[in-house]
Amino acid sequence: MKLLIDQNLSHRLVTFLNDYFTEVKHIKELSLDTASDQYVWKYAKENNYVIVTKDSDFNDLAIIKGFPPKVIWIQKGNCSTDDVINLLIENHQLIIEFFEDKQNSILMIP
Repeated sequence: MKLLIDQNLSHRLVTFLNDYFTEVKHIKELSLDTASDQYVWKYAKENNYVIVTKDSDFNDLAIIKGFPPKVIWIQKGNCSTDDVINLLIENHQLIIEFFEDKQNSILMIP
């Protein structure tokens, strides 16, 4: 499973999550940090990424457009990068099940 980390999350996630997922990229390393949400959506769809974000914009796109791509929406308020890393690692199995799910486009992690 490939994760695309949104700009509202730290690029440090890549280093810590690569052991748990097939590929993890931050949009900055793909030169997408100034791209519109629509363009990031299109890129994720064409390259089989799941978008990981703290922003509701991708949730809105998922509701309107369906999937792919799928969206993991981190809903924990003000938190550290370490908190986000731990959330994603703790929910690793749930994320894998979500990726394989043919019905749901959004996984909300509180």
